[in-house]
Amino acid sequence: MSVPDLPGVLSADDIRATVASIAAVQEPDGLIPWEPGQQADPWDHVEAAMALDVGGETARAVAAYDWLRRNQRTDGSWASRYQHDGAVADSTAETNHAAYLAVGCWHHWLCTGDDGFLERMWPAIRAGLDFVTGCQAPDGEVWWAFGDQVALLTGSSSVHQALRCGVAIADRVGEPQPDWELAADLLGTAIRERPGAFADKGRYSMDWYYPVLGGAIRGPAGRQRIQDRWDEFVVPGRGARCVADRPWVTGAETCELALALDTVGERSAAEQMVAAMQHLRAEDGSYWTGLVLDDGVRWPVERTTWTAAAVVLAVDALHAAHPRSGVFRGEAVPAEQPQ
Repeated sequence: MSVPDLPGVLSADDIRATVASIAAVQEPDGLIPWEPGQQADPWDHVEAAMALDVGGETARAVAAYDWLRRNQRTDGSWASRYQHDGAVADSTAETNHAAYLAVGCWHHWLCTGDDGFLERMWPAIRAGLDFVTGCQAPDGEVWWAFGDQVALLTGSSSVHQALRCGVAIADRVGEPQPDWELAADLLGTAIRERPGAFADKGRYSMDWYYPVLGGAIRGPAGRQRIQDRWDEFVVPGRGARCVADRPWVTGAETCELALALDTVGERSAAEQMVAAMQHLRAEDGSYWTGLVLDDGVRWPVERTTWTAAAVVLAVDALHAAHPRSGVFRGEAVPAEQPQ
């Protein structure tokens, strides 16, 4: 399996080093914490597993997905936070956490074509997405967690992508789930047409670009959405702010913005984003989470597996030489509603 590069920014060997930095943190049972011996959460765990696949660490990626399969709760959810030893640190059942397994498993299938893997993971994928659709409001938005009827735009946008991937998996394993497709359509409409249905988190860059990244807003509307707040969030030569009114750029948000830009055909701007955040790269290929612009201090003082994973996935999307690289562009999944 080829390892991607981004000419002039990161070589294939650079990406291998970054993937190795993620692999070095993975626990023997497959769990991928944020840092050695620190906390883990299901969403970032999946993102890190996706990066392992891009780097050719297929067995490690499978171990990560099997960890989720073994630790899924009976209602289809996972705890929102775990200790590195797998003990539950926060039992909250978040919907975007339960959904994201579908994205990771579809990505793994695009990497490997392993139907046996999809069949083994299918019960967990189905239970996770059934849990999510059970938390969907009648008008389409998805509650951020079970028992808390507040919808978050970023989380719902991620769920939208997961439902599309889940439909593709269901078709592949021969168990179509038309209710998931309807749920995705309803959710996409809510994201596009009912912004007031979601809690006001507009200070955060993720609420800006995630409706594009998650596939609910694409084409000219997606490009316009990015353009409208570009100057609020983007710091030339440094990356994207996490919060509009704070002097803090973060690597993961910058690379997710790059992925969003790629989905609407803005490849050059996407490449510039990946290049801009390389000041966060450490010698071993891992990445610091962020930088405070006022004093040049890295903060938090952590090198997270999910930041490294976001870099790998952004480079792979821009490399565009493998079917897996189109997972964020919505390739090989049911067509989106016309924009």
